[in-house]
Amino acid sequence: MSNPLIDMQKPDVIFAIGTNMTECHPVAATGIKKALAKGSKLIVADPRRIRLAEIADLYLPIRVGSDVALALAMAHVIVREGLVDLDFVADRTTGAEAFFEHVGRFTPEWASKICEVPAADIETAALWYGKADKGAIYYTLGITEHICGVDNVQSLCNLALMTGHIGREGTGVNPMRGQNNIQGAGDCGAVPANFPGFQPCNDPASVEKFSKAYGRQIDGEKGITKVAALNLCGNGIHAMIINGENTVVSDPDRHHCEHALKSLDHLVVIDIFMTDTAELADIVLPATSWGETDGVQTNTERRVQRLRKAVEPPGEAKPDWWIVSEIGKRLGAHGFEYESAKDVFNELCELSPIYNGLDWDRIDKGEYQWPVPTKDHPGTPILHINEFKNGRGVFKVIGYRDPAEVINDEFPVWLTTGRRLQAYHTRTQTGRSAGIDYLLAEESLEVNPADLEAWGLKDGQTCKISSGSLEIKIKATEISPRGTVFTSFSFADVPVNILTGSGYDPITDTAELKVCPVRLEAIPDV
Repeated sequence: MSNPLIDMQKPDVIFAIGTNMTECHPVAATGIKKALAKGSKLIVADPRRIRLAEIADLYLPIRVGSDVALALAMAHVIVREGLVDLDFVADRTTGAEAFFEHVGRFTPEWASKICEVPAADIETAALWYGKADKGAIYYTLGITEHICGVDNVQSLCNLALMTGHIGREGTGVNPMRGQNNIQGAGDCGAVPANFPGFQPCNDPASVEKFSKAYGRQIDGEKGITKVAALNLCGNGIHAMIINGENTVVSDPDRHHCEHALKSLDHLVVIDIFMTDTAELADIVLPATSWGETDGVQTNTERRVQRLRKAVEPPGEAKPDWWIVSEIGKRLGAHGFEYESAKDVFNELCELSPIYNGLDWDRIDKGEYQWPVPTKDHPGTPILHINEFKNGRGVFKVIGYRDPAEVINDEFPVWLTTGRRLQAYHTRTQTGRSAGIDYLLAEESLEVNPADLEAWGLKDGQTCKISSGSLEIKIKATEISPRGTVFTSFSFADVPVNILTGSGYDPITDTAELKVCPVRLEAIPDV
């Protein structure tokens, strides 16, 4: 996030797109509710009439996969109406002239046909955001889990750059992370293109730095993504460690995923429970949970926070850092001689410029947001205040493209997936709680009542979703628009991801989990 969570209460206009924040980030979403109470306007763009849409001042029920078209049309209106922040654009951006010429053809009327919302509403959204003194954008996986996920994000960045809604209090482009330490994992180098601290793998200086730190020559090539790794299982990759992820439930194309993991000669899973993925492993190493661990997590607003062990771990469970270190040492690798989580974190601080000013003791109270480059630095709650890291913000000339698969006569219904408030991710943890089970005992397929009548289906009936084949109980609800159905990926006994993932973003390898054409068929009563 470019801005801290407290800033969620400060914009004049909030543009929330592709984010079911009240269910997926319910605590953070209280900031939006407080902003509305203070008079902020809320624009929500989402295919489903989620709770956030119910409280919005303007709701845009866009068709799944049409986000770029919406952003292009909003940019068109902002240019046409003279709402561009010309001083900001001149002083802090590049590529504006080509971008402004590009968006001239993408009218609200053009976008209306793709997004399936009124052109007047698209225009209103653009005017509100463009005229705001403080405009903020919030998004989550509804933006990124598409074949055009990078295009989606860059389109939102274009809107922020042209209006100057970046680098100031109550503004910004703010992605809400999907889980509690996703940001911290990226900070530590759990992304293919970067060493810890987002230092590029193809930068010779970074290669030299980390080769020296780790005591071995490291190549300067970009690493492979998880998608690429699964495709190479049994054909180039013969052993794999999966740490804290229930891959066969959360990843797209479950059949392919299971086949890939079974093709390995050796699979190790590190987890706190015997998950569906762990069931496939040759060796399962029991890890500690958050309450049994000393460590560090960095949250969605880049806040670095200490974890403190509250209870002793059960049985033979060990912290993840210890397990990985022991594997490294027994493989004969140099640099895994850690005695504690403190040692691991302090090494990160030495190697990562955005953490250089921190250490284990300084983060005792969780008050710092990176970058913290020096020991006397107060932290950086708001990014890009006076400059961008790379000098200038770059406008990207982006065009609209359809999802990898679109509806047709054989598969005439849009399926989109997501999460539910009561079930955390793949239910590895919440699925073991009787209280949570009382709130959400099974998965269902949300279908608009008018569609049920048109398709000859009934509320509570079990149907088959085809494009693959999956049986699921129907739930009639107007949350889903006509022609679009929704379910979550949380339940292993309703593995919706056997249907999804037909396409991938060519830059990030992120699967298109939010768009899948399907057909619904009634299952006759026995």
